[in-house]
Amino acid sequence: MSLFSSRPVRVVGSTLAAAALPLLPTPAQAADKVDVPDGSTVVIDGRGYGHGRGMSQYGAQGAARDGVKHTKIVEFYYPGTSWGRVGGAVKVRITRNTSSTLTVRARSFLRVRDLKAGRTWMLPSNGAQQWRLTTDAKNRAVVQFKRKGKAPWKRWKAFGGEAQFAAAGRPITLVTPQGDVAYRGRLRAAAPAPGSRTRETVNLVSMENYLRGVVPLEIPASWHPEAVRAQAVAARTYATYERSHPLARHYQICDTTQCQVYGGASAEHPLADAAIKATKAKILTYKGKPAFTQFGSSNGGWAASGTMPYQVAKEDPYDGWDGNPVHQWQVKLTDTQIEKKWPALGRLTRITVNERNGHGDFGGRVVTLTLVGSKSKVRLSGDALRTALGLRSNWFDFSLDKKARKK
Repeated sequence: MSLFSSRPVRVVGSTLAAAALPLLPTPAQAADKVDVPDGSTVVIDGRGYGHGRGMSQYGAQGAARDGVKHTKIVEFYYPGTSWGRVGGAVKVRITRNTSSTLTVRARSFLRVRDLKAGRTWMLPSNGAQQWRLTTDAKNRAVVQFKRKGKAPWKRWKAFGGEAQFAAAGRPITLVTPQGDVAYRGRLRAAAPAPGSRTRETVNLVSMENYLRGVVPLEIPASWHPEAVRAQAVAARTYATYERSHPLARHYQICDTTQCQVYGGASAEHPLADAAIKATKAKILTYKGKPAFTQFGSSNGGWAASGTMPYQVAKEDPYDGWDGNPVHQWQVKLTDTQIEKKWPALGRLTRITVNERNGHGDFGGRVVTLTLVGSKSKVRLSGDALRTALGLRSNWFDFSLDKKARKK
């Protein structure tokens, strides 16, 4: 979910009493317009990185540096939630493996389980270096092994339905084209639909072990312990919410920024482990159910409202500490670079921001804007422009670079 891997200005110290603003959209601001003469360079000044909803990770670090405990940090970013506890396991789609074949490194205690029959076999010590699950023409799960070098794959056993590998709680190394990655729990070759010959790799892992592969990829484990603990609570709650709203019949959550970045046992870090242990089983709830605890790199100084009652627009006094490089940012693009994104415009002549959300610098995040060209107009949401131009957020303003003109 976080954009951390891709991410100044004053240190601020304040209390957690920043007032929450209404969830309802604010009235449209007066339109701001920038005329764009031919040969211009457009300056885009922006704030924050990400959607701005929920916890700002840089803000959590700023608050922790200010002496705020993780419990108060998450209560600030998710106001109106309550505390709860959770356990159990989570099913994670492993997108690193794009093949229907699931291949793992041989290791001690490696087992394979026939899910249809409910039967498990210990794999033999037969000199195999790799084992894999694939399917045959009858849609049966086939267990194969390969010895050293270029030796061919040999069949060991076949059975109906789906199957999975486990190693008595020890990590299993998944072999992928991008490299080996170790995962705790079980690795399942799961069918997306009944009767399908296609298989997708799913990791069934306990919630706490899942977090060990998430937290150090979502926030630097070396940051202040209270910030890392806040991230652990947010990530555990988010996973619990997704578990209640599964993405598919055979898995609940993915392993990319579309959900939470998850790297399995290979991503674990002792400092993150300590934060997970210190917050063990803790989640946030709303009316007795897991909260939808979205988070992002930086909100630029204002949290954005969302669809949940606890996703409120409010000023954030912690995001702007001097170690946050994306609290403020700037991008410069020539008019021709923008025109290439929307060829139907012709020559870009004006940029008009029609509506903002009313919170913070420039009047806040862009809701809608219009690009005016010599041939047509294009009306866009702030998010659509952000995506097209690769901007860090939808909170930005336009001006012209008067020093940069084409000759």
